[in-house]
Amino acid sequence: MFLDCEHFFDGYAHDPDYGVQVLETAFAAGAEVGVMCDTNGGMLPMGVGRVVADVRARTSGRLGIHCQDDTGCAVANSLAAVEAGVTHVQGTANGYGERAGNADTFALIGNLVTKMGLPVVPPECLPELQRVSHAIAELANIAPDDHQPFVGASAFAHKAGLHASAIKVSPELYNHLDPAVVGNDMRILVTEMAGRASVELKGRELGVDLDGHPDAISRVVDQVKVLEADGWSFEAADASFELLLRAELPGSPPPLFELESYKTSVEHWGNGVVVSEATVKVHVDGERIICTAEGNGPVNALDNALRQALVERHPQLADVALADYKVRILGWKGGTSATTRVLITTTDGVGEWTTVGVHDNIVEASWHALVDALTYAVLRRPAP
Repeated sequence: MFLDCEHFFDGYAHDPDYGVQVLETAFAAGAEVGVMCDTNGGMLPMGVGRVVADVRARTSGRLGIHCQDDTGCAVANSLAAVEAGVTHVQGTANGYGERAGNADTFALIGNLVTKMGLPVVPPECLPELQRVSHAIAELANIAPDDHQPFVGASAFAHKAGLHASAIKVSPELYNHLDPAVVGNDMRILVTEMAGRASVELKGRELGVDLDGHPDAISRVVDQVKVLEADGWSFEAADASFELLLRAELPGSPPPLFELESYKTSVEHWGNGVVVSEATVKVHVDGERIICTAEGNGPVNALDNALRQALVERHPQLADVALADYKVRILGWKGGTSATTRVLITTTDGVGEWTTVGVHDNIVEASWHALVDALTYAVLRRPAP
């Protein structure tokens, strides 16, 4: 039996003896653990450590800790409590909870095992942290927090050129532990801060061999700086960056097609009926192809028309579909004039990849991302 002492720390500040008496009474009645709760989340680690150490010295039973995250210190407060003598820690998956949330169970486990040497989970479970965290986020229909410690997609991501240069020598210089220990991966982000080392490491991560191609690396670095200045971002668009990288290497595959023109239209027919249509005119292997298709929006219609034009020569595109579409407005210029960045996530039913496009016109920005998405699909799974 556990006793959760709500508002324990607030009560302790008012009367340091009453809470201890409650705990001792509970232990005498058979309670296995007395849990001290920072119910309003207002404590800081130094205060938690001091109170827990005092209570530990004045009680005979097993103590626990429950922390809310209203000061952003729930995990730190829990670890301070462990150091001061508690042996039972409460948290929630990914920190989900009311107000600012609770102590994040995955950060707690990561710290307790890797930093404090406490085997709170079997060794074979630690590499499952990221997978379980993301599975729970999926069930909760909440996007995983990229910046979540230990398990976030950006937890071991690096983009500064200096960092990448150091990581090339020794990953431990900028990673506090091997990401694989908690089921994560190191990522190199290619941005305007990128240098040669960033591009080399990112190429290695993507499986692109850059050995012996110093000129190609230099050209990619220069391109990225120019493109990023115009609003492009490759941090979340690995597929577009891989295509840019491969285009600078000898033997790079030719474009899937040559564009003659495309046209989109959106018609409102009344009664809530909206129809989008797109027509593309492309040249494939010297043949002029014209295809028209409908969709639930101009981008979906463009996707359908372009895939229809290419699928005979690239049948693997029949399995490809848009999975997500994100738009960000950059450099607002007043009215409706602005630069638009589009990120498209595409799937073939086996995996997903993300591409980027930038233009003043949202449809043209989408077109760039869409062309990269289909080009990468063919690169990813060549036809037999």
